[in-house]
Amino acid sequence: MSIKLFDSELKVMEVVWEQKNVTAKTIAEALAKSIGWNKNTTYTVIKKCVEKGAIERVEPNFICRALVSKEDVQGAEIDELVNKLFGGSTELLFASLVGHKKLPDDMLEKLKKIVGEPQ
Repeated sequence: MSIKLFDSELKVMEVVWEQKNVTAKTIAEALAKSIGWNKNTTYTVIKKCVEKGAIERVEPNFICRALVSKEDVQGAEIDELVNKLFGGSTELLFASLVGHKKLPDDMLEKLKKIVGEPQ
């Protein structure tokens, strides 16, 4: 399932993913503390997430439950980034990432293991 979430919606989803089944009130309190949102802002963004099918609202107590995994959303965002900036080429993305700054030797070794390159 691929859902496009905006930055504000991702902030809500981070709380839901971290706390699992969580009340809207708890989400509002967490986001008020971390980024200064008021309750109305948080509830509006939760409503948008519900409308998009990212969150399920369960009564009583307006419990929010994620309907999409963090990994699925990350994958969709990566796909969009690769398509938008690198013409769909993961090779160009990877080359850009590793060519952008000097990586420490231990990071290079980890990357070689990930791509399966013999050392």
